[in-house]
Amino acid sequence: KQILHPTIMALPINIEDLLTKRKIESNRIEFKSGWNPDKIYHTICAFATDLENTGGGYILVGVEEENGIAKRPVKGIEESEIDKILKNMTAFDSKISPHYMSKVSIEEIDGKTILVIWVPAGINRPYSVMESVVAKGKSIAKYYVRSKSSTIEAKGEILDEVRSLANRIPFDERGNDAISITDISGVLVYQYLSSIHSKLVDNFTSRPLIEILDEMDLTTGPIENRLIKNCAAMMFCEHPEKFFPVTQVDIVLFPEGSIENPDVMFEVPKIVGPIPQLISETLSYLRTNVIKQRITKPSDNEKSIKIFNYPYQALEEAVVNALYHRDYEEREPVEITIEPTHIDILSYAGPDRSISFEAIKAAQKLKARRYRNRRLGDFLKELDLTEGRATGIPTIQKKLSQNGNAPAIIDTDEDRSYFLITIPCHEQMIAKPQTQSTPNGEEDPDMQLLQIFGESFVKVQQIVYQSNIPQKEQLLQIVSQLSVKVWSKSKKHIDQEAFCQTTIDILEFLKTNVSTIRNISEYLGNKDITELRRKLMNPLSELGYVTMTNPDKPKSSKQTYCLTETGLALFN
Repeated sequence: KQILHPTIMALPINIEDLLTKRKIESNRIEFKSGWNPDKIYHTICAFATDLENTGGGYILVGVEEENGIAKRPVKGIEESEIDKILKNMTAFDSKISPHYMSKVSIEEIDGKTILVIWVPAGINRPYSVMESVVAKGKSIAKYYVRSKSSTIEAKGEILDEVRSLANRIPFDERGNDAISITDISGVLVYQYLSSIHSKLVDNFTSRPLIEILDEMDLTTGPIENRLIKNCAAMMFCEHPEKFFPVTQVDIVLFPEGSIENPDVMFEVPKIVGPIPQLISETLSYLRTNVIKQRITKPSDNEKSIKIFNYPYQALEEAVVNALYHRDYEEREPVEITIEPTHIDILSYAGPDRSISFEAIKAAQKLKARRYRNRRLGDFLKELDLTEGRATGIPTIQKKLSQNGNAPAIIDTDEDRSYFLITIPCHEQMIAKPQTQSTPNGEEDPDMQLLQIFGESFVKVQQIVYQSNIPQKEQLLQIVSQLSVKVWSKSKKHIDQEAFCQTTIDILEFLKTNVSTIRNISEYLGNKDITELRRKLMNPLSELGYVTMTNPDKPKSSKQTYCLTETGLALFN
């Protein structure tokens, strides 16, 4: 049974994640076994004021708790009570000052009905509420805040701090009159809601996008002048740099070191797009082109020893932190510098002034009183990209230690204008100028690739990332594997850039064609058929991306080639 009420809406997060406190901090969730208006409205006021800039919170009515954990099955609320509660809430909302309207969702859990009150941080904070919203006579208005997992009255210095919030709206929560609804990608919004299993995907295509954004609390202002919040463009605009200039990631490589030989430098094409895409593509590049693994098998032990130059989880945390906490009003990119001995990740601006220089120097745990982009952080948490509990630096240090790396180092200046984290390479994985050998005397595959590609490696990467083949990582692996196959047989120089482009051209041509070797040669500008077959068609076939339609007669003039399912998957 659906009860119509102006505040009824679908949650922007999965209800099970709230009950289990998987993606939302425990201090942002409160369980209430029953309807207790005064206590509940004190908590609504505290969440809306959001002193710690954590993003508001959720109140689950009809859920008992035991040691901070929801008891299952839930207690629930009688359906006959819900309509009365909603009508009362309309009156109780008017007792919050400035005006604040609660957002409510009715959820069916464990065969019972519960009420979820979503309280995003308000744009007109701080908020006060009558000490008793049910009192018929006069009641004193008070301010409330969250202290750990409890709601308390704001007094003394805390009250002074609450009152000072009036002009401190985080940048990502501010409305932006330059952003129009046409700038927001409905596809990106739908993908996000689907990935977090939100009920807002129901009837998504039959509703105006602005209505969806309203329910996600991504708009602000009066009905006649509705503004879209900055965080909506950060998350769901294909070109957020239109509103936040230089929203991008720049990656620069110094193969011989920026001090040792600064003239040898390669720049990767800048990475742009909405924040989740920036994170995904940056990590994809680092995982494919930077992270290396070495496996050795000691003679006295049957177990192999595996080490990485950089543990992926450490780089993941550092990249996410840089894009989560950067100042989007600064016209500076996130810069990643890769050197033989370390990786630097630089973002602007620096850490919050509530974090001491001693804590920064220790580089163990940086707990800020206020987050610069609290709502962006909510989105990233729901995508499992960050926890938002000041665990980023501890996770980096833990993963480095487990892998055998030295600890990361953090740097900033007195003005807190930048945040620089240096992640050291594992000592045993620092590239040496001479050719390295494995214990059995074979050439190290990493050094072999370096020898094959030389300085053209970055240019090959650029060709790959500018191609029309979506699976960039896999494509780069194909080019690398083909190069190793060809080079290992002839030991002769390969024009890597031309070799890479020809590989891409063949794959794109065979995507829509079943063709003879002669036709492929003509398409490529009359390449030598023997060389084409030996250097590209046969190796592509051996790797499983291309197949012959008549494999029993490989050299037949009527032989045709086409992509396998694996080859076609490159275009998915």
